[in-house]
Amino acid sequence: MSAQTLSPVRPASPATRWSRRAAGALAFAALIELLSRTGLADPEFLPPASEIVVRAVTLLADSAFQAHALTSALAWAIGLCLAAVLAVPLGLLLGSVPIIDAATRSVVEFLRPIPSVALIPLVALVIGTGLQHRVALVVYASLWPILYNTMYGLRGVDPLAKESLRSYGFGPLSVLLRVSLPSSAPFILTGVRLAAGVALILTVSTEIVAGRGEGIGVFIFFAGIAVPARMTDILAGVFWVGLFGVAVNALLVWVERRAFRWHHEQLGERA
Repeated sequence: MSAQTLSPVRPASPATRWSRRAAGALAFAALIELLSRTGLADPEFLPPASEIVVRAVTLLADSAFQAHALTSALAWAIGLCLAAVLAVPLGLLLGSVPIIDAATRSVVEFLRPIPSVALIPLVALVIGTGLQHRVALVVYASLWPILYNTMYGLRGVDPLAKESLRSYGFGPLSVLLRVSLPSSAPFILTGVRLAAGVALILTVSTEIVAGRGEGIGVFIFFAGIAVPARMTDILAGVFWVGLFGVAVNALLVWVERRAFRWHHEQLGERA
């Protein structure tokens, strides 16, 4: 019996992937529309998708909502950037110096599982409820994905490349900067991409719990406590938060595939 040769499955093109995602989003919206219009779901609590989208579009021209969105985006961006600035060097240090890693592991493992949302009241009491409150919580939550991806990336560095550089007289710092850091860069960017979603969740959650100032979370909070609750406004705000998260993730994936094409080729992926 002759063996059959199976041809490798070619990955879908970007256009095909995006069309599938768009079809899934439209199907989900159609389901919400159907549930609301037919009365299977109470329209008071689940408005039709068409009304949510229309309200989301009209919010773009609302100066108050624009201020809320800019405030949330600022807190998100500052927190994520600070987390990356702190986590990458710390990850390089812990991943390169086993003694320091062993000495700090218990502290890191103690802090990492603590939910950032549980720290909202404590941080508010210590530093207040302004922009610094949101940034501090975003930094704490976003630190861990970047830190662990940096350390994971260091473990995958080719030891032969490091030994080759050492044989030419390069010191540990030069080996770290010339070999370890470039090789770990794809994993670091993946950590940033994961942290971006976490940062967005913490930004909006902190604003909702605080219930004051500006931010999309504050907008959602006041829409929720209105009598009656403005569910269309709530879901329109959620719509923009989700769309922002999708856009940021798509941008970072695009940067990753363009900047680290060699990494995806090693994994057998098509950039």
